[in-house]
Amino acid sequence: MSDAAAEPDLPVQLSLFGDMRTDLGAAPGRQAPPSMPRPPAPPGAPVAVLAPAPAPAAGTREIRLGAQRVAYALRRARRRSIGFVVGPEGLSVAAPRWVGLAEIEAALREKSAWILRKLHEQHERTRRLEAARIEWRDGTRIPFLGEPVIVVLDARIDGQMLRGAEGTLPGVPRLTLHVGLPHPARPEQIRDAVQSWLQRQARRIFEERAALYAERLGVRVRRLALSAAATRWGSASADGSIRLNWRLVHFGLPVIDYVVTHELAHLQEMHHGPAFWAVVRAALPGFEAARGALRTEVLPVFE
Repeated sequence: MSDAAAEPDLPVQLSLFGDMRTDLGAAPGRQAPPSMPRPPAPPGAPVAVLAPAPAPAAGTREIRLGAQRVAYALRRARRRSIGFVVGPEGLSVAAPRWVGLAEIEAALREKSAWILRKLHEQHERTRRLEAARIEWRDGTRIPFLGEPVIVVLDARIDGQMLRGAEGTLPGVPRLTLHVGLPHPARPEQIRDAVQSWLQRQARRIFEERAALYAERLGVRVRRLALSAAATRWGSASADGSIRLNWRLVHFGLPVIDYVVTHELAHLQEMHHGPAFWAVVRAALPGFEAARGALRTEVLPVFE
């Protein structure tokens, strides 16, 4: 199962005759294993279209919702109600074959406030993802444990070395990561060196936090592995194995502690019911703030 309340990066869908959902869930007849909220979707997806918009592409339609012109893709499906999905590609509509176009557009106008709000949110998130795209060079910045770190190319050293400075001016990062590469280094060399360092730090930090919270919860971690999954922050197995996404190392310790506690709690309760959340809350009171950060923070885009 997944933590639906913290998965804003999935397409948001609305059924005209049902409740809004932000989690598409497992396929019919299948039960997904306990998992964390999903990390941001990969970059490069089309931006949601808000008016004024260009002429719609082939296979799409267009409707005016209030003062805005919105393109949407219409798909006929074997279903009993009209459903709307707002994702990185924009707005799509699934409707029964027997429902006429006039009725579909009436439903769109009825839910126009919801649709426009979700399109705006998707557009803003795409913009933030573009702004988070890293240019791999001397002087670039990356977040580490919630703090900005300046990457310094320094051919005099081997490997990577984190250094801190005291008394820096407000707004100036106090941490620098010295990478043993010359200034003419290729962007992919810099990226690989920094990513390797981040992954080593992730394993060290995750193991330390897992040991702390496993003792607090009275559980035993048999194996901890790093994950690079695009769709989960973490997962847990009944045999005592947990997997944690190494990109969590960008967040501050409160967020890391929440994800670690979340997965360790699954070693007691393999579901997301009230008993599970009671275990999380007992080990980590006030975890909701950290959980919210997983919804709103935009991680740097590695390319």
